[in-house]
Amino acid sequence: MEKQVFDEKLQDSLATLMEQFWVLRSVEPEVYHQIRQREHVLKRYVADKFGFDLIVHQHFIKLEKIPVEPKEWMGIQEFTDSMDYAIFCCGLAFTERRSVDDQFLLSELTEDIHDMYPGEFSLNWTNYQHRKSLVRALKKMVNLHIIKAVDGDIELFAMNEEQEVLYEVTVYARYFMRSYPDDLFQYRSVKGILDSEWKRHEGDERRKRVYRKLMFSPVVHREKGEDPDFAYIRNFRNRLREDIEEHSPFRLEVFKNAAMLMLDERKQKYTLYPDQKGVMDVALHFSAVLRRDLENDAINDLGEVRLTTSELERILEKAVKEYQHGWSKQYREMTVTQLRKELVDFLKEWELLQTEKETGMLIFKSALGRLVGKYPRDYLEREGELK
Repeated sequence: MEKQVFDEKLQDSLATLMEQFWVLRSVEPEVYHQIRQREHVLKRYVADKFGFDLIVHQHFIKLEKIPVEPKEWMGIQEFTDSMDYAIFCCGLAFTERRSVDDQFLLSELTEDIHDMYPGEFSLNWTNYQHRKSLVRALKKMVNLHIIKAVDGDIELFAMNEEQEVLYEVTVYARYFMRSYPDDLFQYRSVKGILDSEWKRHEGDERRKRVYRKLMFSPVVHREKGEDPDFAYIRNFRNRLREDIEEHSPFRLEVFKNAAMLMLDERKQKYTLYPDQKGVMDVALHFSAVLRRDLENDAINDLGEVRLTTSELERILEKAVKEYQHGWSKQYREMTVTQLRKELVDFLKEWELLQTEKETGMLIFKSALGRLVGKYPRDYLEREGELK
């Protein structure tokens, strides 16, 4: 690929494409035109490094991002169960059969979704949970600009199934779903869909896998003794570092068992660790105590630490005694058990912890030891905590 120097606006455009599902011309005209002007450079770069398709349409721009493996955080965060997704897909099927600007009533949509719904049990709109699921699905469709509400409030449907809302199909309705190399009904599993993606990248699959992992994971861990993807990162780290730093604000850090992209200063466009959640303070302080008090023989060859729930709570108790004074009121008032549950969920979300299915042991990944937090000296002096 011809070498292209990315200026700040090119870096910003790439960040927007990576962070957003799509850029709509009617919603973000300046961002749309900024990307449109740099279309050819961006297309070449994302195709060569990631194997992604950049779709530039007169109404929107969309980077089709396909992960190496699906992660929990990649789902629609507003959804709470599989029913939400099923209803959402039925809603997409409904809009596929409608023309742009076609208006329809909520009652028409609910009847159609009821008939199409693939669940083991049929939908019943007198059931409050079913109505709430529909509300979540339709709110997401509106949020994505697949449909727009012309009159009425979908929230009222949750309280009364007789409520009506008037919707309109937008020009974006037919472009939400990506196209597949084969008929979707030929696939028997998610793995089959993901495997089909790599058929068109034979010869340079490894590089594209690595770029996708680095960009879409908080950290890339060495998963086993012989990990081909991680070996690629270590062997070509200088070339990767140069390319990533030229085309993005990130800096590549490679350790024995982990590799991650780092930012020297916070940029609001990106989803970053640490984030703004209160539990982040607990996580960073827990990590500091774990790193300080851990015996070297407790760390395996992959840099992982295995703890039982009771061992985790003992370490967390130390973090509470040392650092609790600076936490938000919500976390100061939690019991150790409550803190443990929230901390475990949070670290799993950031791929820093996993639970061993056979034993229930908690496996803390090596990167956690690189992410610790301590209070600054001036704060400790002011609070009288410095001895």
